Amino acid sequence: MFKEVLREITPLTINDCFTFFSRKKKEFTFPLHTHEEYELNLILNAAGTKRVIGDHVDVIDPEELVFVGPNLPHGWFTHECESQEIHEITIQFHRELISSTFLQKNQLLHIRNLFEAAKRGVLFSHETIQQLAPRIMALDKRSGFDSILELLSILHDLSISRNTRMLSDITFIKETQSFNSRRLERVFDYLNRNFDKEIRLTEVARIANMSEVSFSRFIKTHTGCTLTESLTEIRLGHVSRMLIDTSHSIAEIANKCGFHNMANFNKIFRAKKGCSPREFKRNYVGQRVFV
Repeated sequence: MFKEVLREITPLTINDCFTFFSRKKKEFTFPLHTHEEYELNLILNAAGTKRVIGDHVDVIDPEELVFVGPNLPHGWFTHECESQEIHEITIQFHRELISSTFLQKNQLLHIRNLFEAAKRGVLFSHETIQQLAPRIMALDKRSGFDSILELLSILHDLSISRNTRMLSDITFIKETQSFNSRRLERVFDYLNRNFDKEIRLTEVARIANMSEVSFSRFIKTHTGCTLTESLTEIRLGHVSRMLIDTSHSIAEIANKCGFHNMANFNKIFRAKKGCSPREFKRNYVGQRVFV
């Protein structure tokens, strides 16, 4: 699939810490694309625009703020947007803006978690937009060291903001997920290798060397999801890839990914994606560009 998405070479040079773009437009014309850099996108006056982040497809509100990690396919498309005054502010910065060693320090825990979440794309709440949009829009008025301090401050405030939402499914992304827990890494390695099979809480708790009750509490605390929710997300990530990458029927794909009841599969898929598997395939494939 990735060979069918535009690989963007951004204007960010090795001598720059970040780049800032502010554009006024009547439509979105850039194709679905990826790049090595992190990207923060603030989009105003664009209700009805279609957003594609990884395997996530949705229609946006008038205002939105999204943080995208390296190599994650993303794009915005005019769709039903009728605004003649779209305002898009884009900030791009290198992975090395904060070194991996420095990022492991205790004081950077929240930013480290934000960068980890960005691998799947992060959507911020309207409250966060109201609080941070003026600072984001004014970032180009700063220069030198002061501009870097302000960018880091914005990233920190984003990292502690509430009601964020990760967009793409965990198994759709190419980057590996870090859980800061060896137990969880063993568990998710097992889930990723056996997602197409029946998986019971008993065997997963045994892998974590915990009782079922303790493990259920443990995974919920560390991921925000139950075991069933985590497994469903992994399976849906594989479903999304196969819908895009293969010519298998929807029933075949569902069965290969551990969904053996089509009615239940369709219900779960629609609840998660907001559309049927067939609609998802049509919507996503319609945004691809062959290069």
